[in-house]
Amino acid sequence: MKEKKSKNKYAKYGYLFSLPFMITFLVFSLYPIIYTFMISFSDLQGVATGDINMLSNPFQNYMDMFNNQTFRTSLQNTVVLWISNFIPQIVLATVLAAWFTNKQLNVKNSGFFKTLFYMPNIITAASIAILFGALFGAPTGPFNDLFMRFGFIDSPVHWFRNPTTARATVAFIQFWMWYGSTMIIMIAGINGINPALFEAAAIDGATGIQTFLKVTLPQLKPIVLFTLVTSFIGGMQMFDIPMLLVDRSGPDNATLTAAVFVFNQAFGGARLWNRAAAASVILFVVCGIIAGSLFFFFRDQDAIAVKKAKKKAMNALKEGNA
Repeated sequence: MKEKKSKNKYAKYGYLFSLPFMITFLVFSLYPIIYTFMISFSDLQGVATGDINMLSNPFQNYMDMFNNQTFRTSLQNTVVLWISNFIPQIVLATVLAAWFTNKQLNVKNSGFFKTLFYMPNIITAASIAILFGALFGAPTGPFNDLFMRFGFIDSPVHWFRNPTTARATVAFIQFWMWYGSTMIIMIAGINGINPALFEAAAIDGATGIQTFLKVTLPQLKPIVLFTLVTSFIGGMQMFDIPMLLVDRSGPDNATLTAAVFVFNQAFGGARLWNRAAAASVILFVVCGIIAGSLFFFFRDQDAIAVKKAKKKAMNALKEGNA
């Protein structure tokens, strides 16, 4: 009885320590989310706003967004930019993680290289935008000068005036910023694999590549799922680099992302808060659907088979008892 009272006493301290987070979450996260949902069904516009009036057709703002070509373009750009940077990002991060965790190679000064690769992730987006804006500057930027010296181009390239080069530059910067972070996550995942599996593979005579393909990658499935979901959600919120580097939208809206579109709707021109809210909700729903689909696709098939077998055995047992 005393032990139970003691546990309850300590539980109170746990609730007390979690209280600041709960208050912060309710005020700065939950309330804005609910408010965004609410105004997405209203006519809220402009700076000097009065009462919020709900629309006679509550889904009018959503219909306007689906019929808005610029919004559809921003969604398409966001997906293209994310895929363009995530595929090389996950490939390079996995290769580097396998390299650093390979005990046979025993890479020297691995801590230094890990820090070096992770460094872009801790640099502010504004600094990176200024850096790459100078590097890709035209006509006298370092990259133009270097490419002309080696004969790759005949004249300076205006990287941010061409839709293809502008989109490729933004995708490359996103890849460069995040591959180090993904690498650290993959390293943690590999270090969490049971060493007995690698020892068994070595005893069976498996090569390094065979061990990586048959042991490491299958065991990294939960980590890949985590990386895929978090990267997708982060990619759908891509804002800093397109906003700062190519002035919001780029040539022909080539780098206009969904997050930048929402910003333009809310804080540019007429300040269409209602449409910005509707676009945000659509983005939220898209992220939820894709994340749910990824969890469904990556579900553990063996666990599902075992669960079905148990259920089948229980049903057979019940029928036998009946």
